[in-house]
Amino acid sequence: MHHLIPYLVVAFIYLTISFDFWRPARLSSNATTATLPLKLHTAMIALGLILHGGLLYRDIFAVGSFNLGIFYALSAILWLTALIYWFATLTYQLHSLQAFVLPPAALFVLLSAINIQSYAPPAENTSTLFIAHVAIAILAYSLFTFAALHALLMAVVERRLHNKSTLIKLPSFPPLMVMESLLFKVISFGFVLLTLTVFSGILFSEEIFGEPLQFTHKIVFSIASWCIYAWLLYGRFRHGWRGKTAIRWTLFGFALLLLAYVGSHFVMQVLLNK
Repeated sequence: MHHLIPYLVVAFIYLTISFDFWRPARLSSNATTATLPLKLHTAMIALGLILHGGLLYRDIFAVGSFNLGIFYALSAILWLTALIYWFATLTYQLHSLQAFVLPPAALFVLLSAINIQSYAPPAENTSTLFIAHVAIAILAYSLFTFAALHALLMAVVERRLHNKSTLIKLPSFPPLMVMESLLFKVISFGFVLLTLTVFSGILFSEEIFGEPLQFTHKIVFSIASWCIYAWLLYGRFRHGWRGKTAIRWTLFGFALLLLAYVGSHFVMQVLLNK
Protein backbone atom coordinates (compact mmCIF):
# COMPACT_ATOMS: atom_id res chain seq x y z
CA MET A 1 0.00 0.00 0.00
CA HIS A 2 2.83 2.39 0.83
CA HIS A 3 4.20 2.20 -2.72
CA LEU A 4 0.92 3.77 -3.98
CA ILE A 5 1.31 7.00 -2.00
CA PRO A 6 3.69 8.83 -4.42
CA TYR A 7 1.43 7.92 -7.36
CA LEU A 8 -1.65 9.13 -5.47
CA VAL A 9 0.12 12.42 -4.68
CA VAL A 10 0.92 13.04 -8.35
CA ALA A 11 -2.63 12.14 -9.43
CA PHE A 12 -4.03 14.42 -6.70
CA ILE A 13 -1.92 17.35 -7.91
CA TYR A 14 -3.01 16.90 -11.53
CA LEU A 15 -6.71 16.50 -10.70
CA THR A 16 -6.77 19.36 -8.17
CA ILE A 17 -5.36 21.82 -10.69
CA SER A 18 -7.84 20.74 -13.36
CA PHE A 19 -10.80 20.98 -10.99
CA ASP A 20 -9.73 24.37 -9.63
CA PHE A 21 -9.54 25.91 -13.09
CA TRP A 22 -12.80 24.45 -14.40
CA ARG A 23 -14.88 24.86 -11.21
CA PRO A 24 -16.18 28.38 -12.00
CA ALA A 25 -17.54 27.21 -15.36
CA ARG A 26 -19.73 24.63 -13.64
CA LEU A 27 -21.45 27.30 -11.59
CA SER A 28 -23.95 29.87 -12.77
CA SER A 29 -22.70 32.96 -14.48
CA ASN A 30 -23.64 35.03 -11.44
CA ALA A 31 -21.60 32.95 -9.03
CA THR A 32 -18.17 34.08 -7.97
CA THR A 33 -15.57 31.63 -6.76
CA ALA A 34 -11.97 32.15 -5.79
CA THR A 35 -9.57 29.99 -7.76
CA LEU A 36 -5.86 29.61 -7.30
CA PRO A 37 -3.73 32.03 -9.34
CA LEU A 38 -2.68 30.64 -12.72
CA LYS A 39 0.99 31.12 -11.81
CA LEU A 40 0.41 28.80 -8.87
CA HIS A 41 -1.20 26.32 -11.27
CA THR A 42 1.97 26.42 -13.39
CA ALA A 43 4.17 25.85 -10.34
CA MET A 44 2.00 22.96 -9.10
CA ILE A 45 2.06 21.31 -12.53
CA ALA A 46 5.85 21.61 -12.52
CA LEU A 47 5.92 19.88 -9.11
CA GLY A 48 3.66 17.12 -10.42
CA LEU A 49 5.87 16.67 -13.48
CA ILE A 50 9.02 16.39 -11.34
CA LEU A 51 7.43 13.76 -9.07
CA HIS A 52 5.89 11.92 -12.04
CA GLY A 53 9.21 11.91 -13.89
CA GLY A 54 11.00 10.50 -10.84
CA LEU A 55 8.47 7.67 -10.59
CA LEU A 56 8.85 6.89 -14.29
CA TYR A 57 12.62 6.75 -14.05
CA ARG A 58 12.41 4.39 -11.10
CA ASP A 59 9.83 2.14 -12.77
CA ILE A 60 11.39 1.95 -16.22
CA PHE A 61 14.97 1.45 -14.99
CA ALA A 62 14.08 -0.24 -11.67
CA VAL A 63 15.99 -3.47 -12.19
CA GLY A 64 18.84 -2.10 -14.25
CA SER A 65 17.11 -2.96 -17.51
CA PHE A 66 14.74 -1.19 -19.88
CA ASN A 67 11.19 -1.95 -18.73
CA LEU A 68 8.74 -1.35 -21.59
CA GLY A 69 5.54 -2.45 -19.88
CA ILE A 70 2.58 -0.86 -21.65
CA PHE A 71 1.31 1.09 -18.64
CA TYR A 72 4.77 2.49 -17.95
CA ALA A 73 5.07 3.48 -21.61
CA LEU A 74 1.63 5.14 -21.60
CA SER A 75 2.46 6.93 -18.37
CA ALA A 76 5.66 8.20 -20.02
CA ILE A 77 3.71 9.38 -23.08
CA LEU A 78 1.21 11.28 -20.90
CA TRP A 79 4.05 12.71 -18.80
CA LEU A 80 5.68 14.08 -21.95
CA THR A 81 2.28 15.33 -23.15
CA ALA A 82 1.81 17.22 -19.87
CA LEU A 83 5.37 18.54 -20.14
CA ILE A 84 4.68 19.81 -23.67
CA TYR A 85 1.50 21.44 -22.35
CA TRP A 86 3.45 23.07 -19.50
CA PHE A 87 5.99 24.57 -21.89
CA ALA A 88 3.20 25.71 -24.23
CA THR A 89 1.47 27.62 -21.41
CA LEU A 90 4.62 29.71 -20.96
CA THR A 91 3.93 31.23 -24.39
CA TYR A 92 0.23 30.60 -25.09
CA GLN A 93 -2.84 31.09 -22.88
CA LEU A 94 -3.77 27.42 -22.98
CA HIS A 95 -4.98 26.87 -19.43
CA SER A 96 -8.29 25.50 -20.69
CA LEU A 97 -6.37 22.57 -22.15
CA GLN A 98 -5.28 21.34 -18.73
CA ALA A 99 -8.64 19.61 -18.13
CA PHE A 100 -7.96 17.57 -21.28
CA VAL A 101 -4.30 16.82 -20.52
CA LEU A 102 -4.00 16.40 -16.74
CA PRO A 103 -6.85 13.93 -15.97
CA PRO A 104 -5.51 11.33 -18.48
CA ALA A 105 -2.03 11.87 -17.02
CA ALA A 106 -3.44 11.22 -13.54
CA LEU A 107 -5.21 8.08 -14.77
CA PHE A 108 -2.09 6.53 -16.28
CA VAL A 109 0.00 7.44 -13.23
CA LEU A 110 -2.41 5.33 -11.17
CA LEU A 111 -2.57 2.52 -13.75
CA SER A 112 1.23 2.27 -13.80
CA ALA A 113 1.14 1.83 -10.00
CA ILE A 114 -1.69 -0.73 -9.93
CA ASN A 115 -0.73 -2.75 -13.02
CA ILE A 116 2.84 -3.50 -12.04
CA GLN A 117 4.48 -5.50 -14.78
CA SER A 118 7.88 -6.15 -16.28
CA TYR A 119 8.39 -6.31 -20.00
CA ALA A 120 12.08 -6.09 -20.76
CA PRO A 121 13.13 -6.60 -24.39
CA PRO A 122 15.72 -9.29 -25.14
CA ALA A 123 19.25 -8.26 -24.25
CA GLU A 124 20.31 -8.27 -27.90
CA ASN A 125 17.59 -5.67 -28.64
CA THR A 126 18.75 -3.08 -26.13
CA SER A 127 21.30 -1.45 -28.39
CA THR A 128 21.78 2.31 -28.56
CA LEU A 129 19.89 2.33 -31.87
CA PHE A 130 16.94 0.49 -30.28
CA ILE A 131 16.77 2.86 -27.30
CA ALA A 132 17.00 5.89 -29.61
CA HIS A 133 14.19 4.45 -31.77
CA VAL A 134 11.95 3.93 -28.72
CA ALA A 135 12.72 7.40 -27.30
CA ILE A 136 11.91 9.13 -30.60
CA ALA A 137 8.72 7.07 -30.96
CA ILE A 138 7.50 7.97 -27.46
CA LEU A 139 8.20 11.65 -28.06
CA ALA A 140 6.34 11.49 -31.39
CA TYR A 141 3.34 9.79 -29.75
CA SER A 142 3.38 12.43 -27.00
CA LEU A 143 3.30 15.27 -29.52
CA PHE A 144 0.40 13.68 -31.39
CA THR A 145 -1.41 13.00 -28.10
CA PHE A 146 -1.05 16.70 -27.30
CA ALA A 147 -2.26 17.57 -30.81
CA ALA A 148 -5.31 15.31 -30.48
CA LEU A 149 -6.29 16.76 -27.09
CA HIS A 150 -5.69 20.24 -28.46
CA ALA A 151 -7.93 19.41 -31.43
CA LEU A 152 -10.69 18.33 -29.02
CA LEU A 153 -10.41 21.68 -27.24
CA MET A 154 -10.62 23.43 -30.62
CA ALA A 155 -13.81 21.49 -31.38
CA VAL A 156 -15.35 22.74 -28.12
CA VAL A 157 -14.25 26.31 -28.88
CA GLU A 158 -15.73 26.14 -32.38
CA ARG A 159 -19.09 25.03 -31.01
CA ARG A 160 -19.02 27.84 -28.46
CA LEU A 161 -18.23 30.41 -31.15
CA HIS A 162 -21.25 29.20 -33.12
CA ASN A 163 -23.45 29.35 -29.99
CA LYS A 164 -23.96 25.59 -29.95
CA SER A 165 -24.42 23.68 -26.72
CA THR A 166 -21.48 21.62 -25.42
CA LEU A 167 -21.10 19.12 -22.62
CA ILE A 168 -17.87 20.84 -21.59
CA LYS A 169 -18.04 24.40 -20.27
CA LEU A 170 -15.03 26.63 -20.79
CA PRO A 171 -14.18 29.40 -18.34
CA SER A 172 -11.84 30.92 -20.95
CA PHE A 173 -10.03 29.99 -24.12
CA PRO A 174 -7.45 31.53 -26.47
CA PRO A 175 -8.30 32.81 -29.97
CA LEU A 176 -9.04 29.99 -32.41
CA MET A 177 -6.46 31.23 -34.94
CA VAL A 178 -3.75 31.03 -32.28
CA MET A 179 -4.85 27.50 -31.41
CA GLU A 180 -4.75 26.44 -35.06
CA SER A 181 -1.26 27.87 -35.48
CA LEU A 182 -0.02 25.93 -32.43
CA LEU A 183 -1.76 22.74 -33.62
CA PHE A 184 0.10 22.70 -36.92
CA LYS A 185 3.42 23.56 -35.28
CA VAL A 186 3.03 20.54 -32.99
CA ILE A 187 1.88 18.29 -35.85
CA SER A 188 4.80 19.40 -38.04
CA PHE A 189 7.36 18.58 -35.36
CA GLY A 190 5.59 15.33 -34.50
CA PHE A 191 5.50 14.38 -38.18
CA VAL A 192 9.29 14.71 -38.44
CA LEU A 193 9.73 12.40 -35.43
CA LEU A 194 7.09 9.98 -36.71
CA THR A 195 8.92 9.86 -40.04
CA LEU A 196 12.14 8.94 -38.24
CA THR A 197 10.29 6.32 -36.20
CA VAL A 198 8.46 4.64 -39.08
CA PHE A 199 11.25 4.61 -41.64
CA SER A 200 14.01 3.69 -39.19
CA GLY A 201 11.85 0.75 -38.12
CA ILE A 202 11.38 -0.28 -41.75
CA LEU A 203 14.91 0.28 -43.05
CA PHE A 204 16.84 -0.92 -39.99
CA SER A 205 14.45 -3.50 -38.58
CA GLU A 206 17.10 -6.19 -38.10
CA GLU A 207 19.55 -3.80 -36.40
CA ILE A 208 16.85 -2.34 -34.11
CA PHE A 209 14.61 -5.32 -33.32
CA GLY A 210 16.93 -8.20 -34.12
CA GLU A 211 14.64 -9.65 -36.80
CA PRO A 212 13.78 -8.97 -40.46
CA LEU A 213 10.94 -6.59 -41.28
CA GLN A 214 7.45 -8.06 -40.96
CA PHE A 215 4.43 -6.14 -42.17
CA THR A 216 2.34 -6.55 -39.05
CA HIS A 217 -0.79 -4.51 -38.38
CA LYS A 218 1.38 -2.23 -36.23
CA ILE A 219 3.52 -1.31 -39.24
CA VAL A 220 0.46 -0.93 -41.48
CA PHE A 221 -1.38 1.37 -39.06
CA SER A 222 1.78 3.40 -38.43
CA ILE A 223 2.30 3.96 -42.16
CA ALA A 224 -1.40 4.80 -42.57
CA SER A 225 -1.15 7.36 -39.77
CA TRP A 226 1.99 8.84 -41.36
CA CYS A 227 0.07 9.18 -44.65
CA ILE A 228 -2.84 10.91 -42.91
CA TYR A 229 -0.60 13.50 -41.25
CA ALA A 230 1.36 14.01 -44.48
CA TRP A 231 -1.94 14.64 -46.29
CA LEU A 232 -3.08 17.04 -43.54
CA LEU A 233 0.14 19.07 -43.71
CA TYR A 234 -0.07 19.15 -47.50
CA GLY A 235 -3.69 20.33 -47.28
CA ARG A 236 -2.70 23.03 -44.82
CA PHE A 237 0.17 24.23 -47.04
CA ARG A 238 -1.63 23.91 -50.40
CA HIS A 239 -5.26 24.66 -49.53
CA GLY A 240 -5.09 26.36 -46.15
CA TRP A 241 -7.07 23.67 -44.34
CA ARG A 242 -8.30 24.73 -40.91
CA GLY A 243 -11.23 24.41 -38.53
CA LYS A 244 -13.26 21.20 -38.65
CA THR A 245 -11.21 19.74 -41.48
CA ALA A 246 -7.97 20.05 -39.49
CA ILE A 247 -9.63 18.69 -36.34
CA ARG A 248 -11.06 15.62 -38.08
CA TRP A 249 -7.85 14.64 -39.85
CA THR A 250 -5.83 15.19 -36.66
CA LEU A 251 -8.11 12.90 -34.65
CA PHE A 252 -8.26 10.31 -37.44
CA GLY A 253 -4.46 10.11 -37.65
CA PHE A 254 -4.23 9.83 -33.87
CA ALA A 255 -6.79 7.00 -33.82
CA LEU A 256 -4.59 5.04 -36.24
CA LEU A 257 -1.56 5.66 -34.02
CA LEU A 258 -3.51 4.29 -31.06
CA LEU A 259 -4.33 1.16 -33.02
CA ALA A 260 -0.71 0.82 -34.10
CA TYR A 261 0.91 1.12 -30.68
CA VAL A 262 -1.60 0.72 -27.87
CA GLY A 263 -3.69 -1.92 -29.63
CA SER A 264 -0.82 -4.27 -30.43
CA HIS A 265 1.00 -3.86 -27.10
CA PHE A 266 -2.18 -4.16 -25.04
CA VAL A 267 -3.08 -7.43 -26.72
CA MET A 268 0.44 -8.86 -26.40
CA GLN A 269 1.30 -7.72 -22.87
CA VAL A 270 -2.07 -7.62 -21.12
CA LEU A 271 -4.44 -10.04 -22.87
CA LEU A 272 -1.88 -12.62 -24.03
CA ASN A 273 0.68 -11.85 -21.27
CA LYS A 274 3.61 -12.23 -23.64
